[in-house]
Amino acid sequence: MDGFIYPAKKIPPVPKSDTEQEKASQNVTSSKADPLLKPNMETTPASLSSDFKAKVVSILLKYSNGLWAHALPKVYQDAYQVKFPEDILNNLELLSDVCVVDYVSEVPRKAILYAKPQRCIDENLNVTEKVNRHDGVKATAEQQYEESKDQYLENITVPSLIIPSEGSVSIMVLELKNTNEVLIRYVGKDYSSAQEQMEDEMKAYYSQNSTVSPAQSLSVGQLVAVHAEEDAWLRARIISLEDNRVKVYYVDHGFTEYVESTSVCRLQKQFQSLPFQAAKCKLAGLEAFCDDPVLVKAVESQTCYKIFAVEILEKSDTPLLVLYDTSGEDDININASCLKALYDKSLELHLQVDTLYTNVRVTSVSSDGSLYCQVPSKGLSRLSEILQQLEDYFLYKQTSEFNVLVPFCGKICLFPSKGKWARVEIKIIHTRRALDVQFMDSGTVATVKVSELKEIPPQFLREVIAIPPQALKCCLADLPPNTGMWTPDAVLWLRDVVINCPEFSMKVIKQDASKGIAHIYLFAPENFPDMDHSINRQIKNADLWKHQKDVFLSVTPSGPVSTKAMGDAVSVLQLPSGKLEKSLPDAGREPSSAVSNTDMPPPLPLPKPGDLMDIYVSVACHPGHFIVQPWNELNNLYALMEEMILYYSRAEEKPVTIEKNKLYAAKIGDEWYRVIIKGILRNGFLSVYELDYGKHEFVSIQKVQPLLDTFRRLPFQAITAQLAGVKNQQWSEEASIVFRNLVEKKPFVAQIQAVNDSTNSWDRKIVTFLVDTSLPHIDTWIHDFVSQSLVEFSKGD
Repeated sequence: MDGFIYPAKKIPPVPKSDTEQEKASQNVTSSKADPLLKPNMETTPASLSSDFKAKVVSILLKYSNGLWAHALPKVYQDAYQVKFPEDILNNLELLSDVCVVDYVSEVPRKAILYAKPQRCIDENLNVTEKVNRHDGVKATAEQQYEESKDQYLENITVPSLIIPSEGSVSIMVLELKNTNEVLIRYVGKDYSSAQEQMEDEMKAYYSQNSTVSPAQSLSVGQLVAVHAEEDAWLRARIISLEDNRVKVYYVDHGFTEYVESTSVCRLQKQFQSLPFQAAKCKLAGLEAFCDDPVLVKAVESQTCYKIFAVEILEKSDTPLLVLYDTSGEDDININASCLKALYDKSLELHLQVDTLYTNVRVTSVSSDGSLYCQVPSKGLSRLSEILQQLEDYFLYKQTSEFNVLVPFCGKICLFPSKGKWARVEIKIIHTRRALDVQFMDSGTVATVKVSELKEIPPQFLREVIAIPPQALKCCLADLPPNTGMWTPDAVLWLRDVVINCPEFSMKVIKQDASKGIAHIYLFAPENFPDMDHSINRQIKNADLWKHQKDVFLSVTPSGPVSTKAMGDAVSVLQLPSGKLEKSLPDAGREPSSAVSNTDMPPPLPLPKPGDLMDIYVSVACHPGHFIVQPWNELNNLYALMEEMILYYSRAEEKPVTIEKNKLYAAKIGDEWYRVIIKGILRNGFLSVYELDYGKHEFVSIQKVQPLLDTFRRLPFQAITAQLAGVKNQQWSEEASIVFRNLVEKKPFVAQIQAVNDSTNSWDRKIVTFLVDTSLPHIDTWIHDFVSQSLVEFSKGD
């Protein structure tokens, strides 16, 4: 692809950075002025000598992609050792007879200069010479200048492309020079769809309008309509002119092409309102290796002409993105996937079937019985060396210099674990402070604070990234078939036996390449290679599978139940040690002594009838039942949720006595919530109510822990509500869906009509009007909309 980049961001290449050029142009004061200028005359296009203009043209011809106007003085002085007249920059029309002036803002100097075709330049220079020799024909020269300006200069202003807001953002990758210059198009209503509609309209206009004819005069930098292949009409900018051929850059598609001049037409005004769609981005996490040919090839092969979901980390002229391939069962982080191309192949370890390995260390065990193992290797030795170098480096450096400022999934950084630095990859971001990481060289997953992560110092970055993960995923071979999720007893037994043991021996039985897992037999040192005494046979013959068909313990609804030894995936992981922040005064206590199930938080103050209240609708079932949260308390709730994630993801799980109508902390998805137990089911599940969000959920007993006193201080945030101003009735499914889409997960102003108080905060209820104030000068009352548009769906009609 040609280096022409004007259409994307209006930043043509210049000899030095914009900042350097601007400073240089402002400091050119010591050189003598160009003697070819006429200082005592009123400065007009004709008053500039043809020699001076010829010098300017000579410079611009070297920059076929254009040159910033403020960069011209420095370039001119370097080329001719004379001062460039500063007043010309304030009136660039003085150069308009020899170059195209493309203004990109209201600031006169903020323009891009392009050389005009040589034919046009010669004509205008001849005019200038005549004026300099014969003052009497000045009027004629000005008239020719105006005609030249009208004929060759088009000041077309196209709006700048607006980066989409957060949400469901998709892009198509068009091309890349490096990972810091990836050419993309945004996909969506205001982007690709609007572009397709415009191009359909262009096709209809240029194909059917008999008055449309090829442009008679063309110039470099001109925005035109081009008759392309398959009878399509596309917007383009002219890069160069060669006889009857024109080189154009398609501003919405990001590629260049030579076309016949007869296929180029003037771009009509109605096709100038849509921003150029070809834009640029940077891929997060790859910046340090952006020009590496191996990495660029990997990114190109995985991305070009494909559509991806996008996470926008930084909005700037060239936004910072993470790409996700969501076409398969699992979402693939493209940035992280491509980074693997930089692995040093000589440091990779490939297990061989029917091969025995000694001095094996088991580093973690998951709740499905899979485990991660480290095998002595060249890669493990190199990793130890580089981590020791990092340890020595940080002894003399303030680690705060390397705080992670922009965390994102797939990012590789450092984490202090057990007194040493370890490589981790960010897997899940819970909040601005809490996230999940996987230790690359042990397989362990843990929840940590963002403040604990450190960037890899630049001088170590390539070496650290080049070492492949040194933890290999394995599973024990020949265990009972169709085990699925292991029983807690089996997981804990395996963990107790293998974790922290200095060495094992293992034999590889087979490799499952599709899942990236090796089936192995594992032996304690004293039993190798006796198969009957392998870890596999020991766990198979142990009484650990009695709940195989029903993983969870049966529960009697009439009485309390203990979750003794019931562990989830987190409970069988080696979580890094560390103290919680001072904001958690109870974090150091045992959970059983830090809670009292009789202590309720103070009740949330309810507004009085007639009061106004800013609220957020967290759940909406129908107009007769929805849940609101006080808007001004949301930050406090988010802070509480962060503290709960950090605490419960690190705390050792304890036996829990489960009782109905008592308070607990429950893990639902990746978050921890304050809940009350509403029901105990026989299959090991609980029916719970989220006291801050108003949702009813089913959770495994495994995922319930005591609720610390420190997490009971904030009043429960969920308030049950009913819409005022509408008839109370049974709402149809259609009406409920429409109402839900109208209000759920949105902020409103609530005008309270009535309050029904109760001893239990979760039983209190308000009757309220909802007012949408998001539009300027218009307040939308939701009950009016419901009355007019939803009642027709109701079963009561």
